[in-house]
Amino acid sequence: MEQFNNVCIIKKANTYFEGKVTSRVVLFEDGTKKTLGIMLPGEYEFGTDLKEEMEIIDGHLEYKLQGEENWNVINGAGVFYVPANSKFQLKIHSVVDYCCSYIKED
Repeated sequence: MEQFNNVCIIKKANTYFEGKVTSRVVLFEDGTKKTLGIMLPGEYEFGTDLKEEMEIIDGHLEYKLQGEENWNVINGAGVFYVPANSKFQLKIHSVVDYCCSYIKED
C-alpha cells in the first residue's frame, strides 16, 4: 500500500532512545492503528503488547526475535512479525524507514 486514505494522524511524535527512533501514529476509520517512523543507526530493544507487523520500507538492519539465536537481515525492503507480549532486538546499520501495524488477535 503506497498511501493511506481517510486517516487521522497524531501530530506529536513518539520518540525513543534520545530521538534516534521516532514515529507518528496513524489511526484508521475501522479502529486499527499503525505507526510510521525512522530509526537511526544503533542497537535497540523493544517490547510488544499486540502482535506487530514490521514493514521495512527502506534501510539496512538486523533483527532478532525473543527466544531466537540467529539474527535476520533486511537490506532494502522487507517484513517481519513480532508476537504479542514479547521483545525483539534491532541492529540498525543505515537509516530505516518503517511502518508498524498493530494486530489484534481473537
